[in-house]
Amino acid sequence: MGATGAGKDKTAGADTDRRIGRRALLIGGTAAAAGTAVLARDELARLWWRAPGVEKPRKAGEVDYAGARWVGASDANWRRADRPDDFGIDMVVIHVTQGSFDSAVKVFQDPGHGAASHYIVRKDGHITQMIRELDVAYHAGNRDYNERSVGIEHAGFVDRPQDFTDEMYEASARLTARICARYDIPVDREHVIGHVEVPGTDHTDPGKHWDWDRYMKLVRQARTAVA
Repeated sequence: MGATGAGKDKTAGADTDRRIGRRALLIGGTAAAAGTAVLARDELARLWWRAPGVEKPRKAGEVDYAGARWVGASDANWRRADRPDDFGIDMVVIHVTQGSFDSAVKVFQDPGHGAASHYIVRKDGHITQMIRELDVAYHAGNRDYNERSVGIEHAGFVDRPQDFTDEMYEASARLTARICARYDIPVDREHVIGHVEVPGTDHTDPGKHWDWDRYMKLVRQARTAVA
């Protein structure tokens, strides 16, 4: 698949050796001193699931954006995490699928594909979430950028400006504004970037027909409304 398919996380096969998050380190160190009140009670409540054999509780089908519909990606196309507590989120990466909405969903559910984004925005403004924001999606083709970003796909082709509809721009902008508000991400082009701007990528999306000035204006407007 064009926009994301060629941009698989190139370290996906060896990605199980995830860096130990700062909270995980607390388990063996600071948490041991909990009896001396080094850690507050609420921090301990957030740390309990890091113990061996304990998983953080999750609700099946839960979405991070109220307007989204959940359709899960294959477990092979993302990595379980606890962002932003283990990896900070400071970026949104804009993609174009180089295919239809249905084909994007299909490949993201394919364990052999090796890549997927958190969200897909359809031409009519419908949003599907396929990976939780707290998890690392293999969407950018760069491990560091995967760990610190949320990926948003847009159904269509980079050489077809008619695919980027008003409904798509507006829905995507509201989604990006909400993500920026949630993680205190500045609404600027250093933090809302195209896949083409990820170091080491061979991608061109979202391409020359993506109207960045229009999009960023919509994101700023939506961000103000969120505030």
